[in-house]
Amino acid sequence: MADTDNSDETPEMSVVASNCEKASAHPNVIPGEKLASIEEIVQNDPECYELDLNHHRIDKLEHLEPLKNIERLYLRWNLIKKIENLHTLTTLVELELYDNQLTKIENLDALVNLEILDISFNRLTKIENLEKLTKLEKLFLVANKITQIENIEMLTNLTMLELGDNKIKRIENLDSLVNLRQLFLGKNKIAKIENLDKLTNLEILSLQANRIVKIENLDKLSNLSELYLSENGIEKIENLDANTQLDTLDLAKNRLKTIDNISCLQQLEELWLNDNAIDDWKNVENLKENKSLKTVYLEHNPVAKDVMYRPKLKDIAPWLQKIDATLCR
Repeated sequence: MADTDNSDETPEMSVVASNCEKASAHPNVIPGEKLASIEEIVQNDPECYELDLNHHRIDKLEHLEPLKNIERLYLRWNLIKKIENLHTLTTLVELELYDNQLTKIENLDALVNLEILDISFNRLTKIENLEKLTKLEKLFLVANKITQIENIEMLTNLTMLELGDNKIKRIENLDSLVNLRQLFLGKNKIAKIENLDKLTNLEILSLQANRIVKIENLDKLSNLSELYLSENGIEKIENLDANTQLDTLDLAKNRLKTIDNISCLQQLEELWLNDNAIDDWKNVENLKENKSLKTVYLEHNPVAKDVMYRPKLKDIAPWLQKIDATLCR
C-alpha cells in the first residue's frame, strides 16, 4: 500500500479492504441505454474473445450461440432475472453477472472452463449448482442474501472466495478449499472465528463488520499476511503468536483498551487501531518492539487527544512513515 499524504484517507479505504467496503452499499449506477438487439451485437463479431454488454438494460439472456470463441462475457448492471441459454459458451473463462436481478444460481453446468464467476449484488439466497465448475479460481457473491457457506467443497482450485455483505452466521464447509489464498466474509453475522485450520495457504482473511468478540483459532494460518477484523466487539489482541508473517493487522472500531501481544509480529507494517479506547501511553510503548511498522492509526482513541500525540508516537517508534492518514515529516 503506497504512502500518500492524504488527510481524508482512512484504513478502511485500503485496496484489499475495499472488497468489504464495496459490499456496504449498492453501487449508484446511471441507467444505461437499451440495446437494439443482443443478436445484432453478436452477429457483428461472432469470433470475438471478449464481449462487453455492461449497462444496457438487458432483461433476458439469448442469441449468444454464434459466440464460438468467447472467453470473457461481461453483463454487469443489467436487468437479468434468470441465468439461461449459456450452454453453448463452453469456452468461457470469465463470466460477470454483477448487479442484476438473479434469484438462483443455475444452468452453468456446461461452462466447465470457467475460472472467474461474479454474481455479486443480486438476490441469491443459496450457493448451489456449481458442481461442474471445478476450474473456478475466483468466486464473487458479494451483497446477496446468502445464509450459509455450502455446496462449494468441489471447488478445490479456488484461490479467492468473496462472500461479503450476506447473512452468513458461521464459517463452515471450507476444509477442501486448500488452495484458497483470499477469503472475504465481511459484513455478515459471524460470531466466532472457526473452522479455518485446513486453509493453510490463506494469505488474506477479512472478517470486518461481524459479531466477533475474540481473536482465536488462527494458529494454523502461518502464511497469513493480512488480517482485517475491524468493526467487531474485540476487547483484547491475543492468539496471534503463530501468525508471524502478518504485515497488516486491522482492529479498528473494536473495544480495545490496550495494545498487547504484538511483539511476535516482527513483519508487521500496517497497524490500524483507530476508534478504540486506548488511553495509556505506557501501553502504547509496546510498539517499540515492532521495528518494521510503517503506518499506525490511533486516531479516535483517548491517547490521540494529547496535544503532543504525534511527537510522542514518533518518539516511541521513530521508524514510522505515517501516523493516521498523514505522512511523518
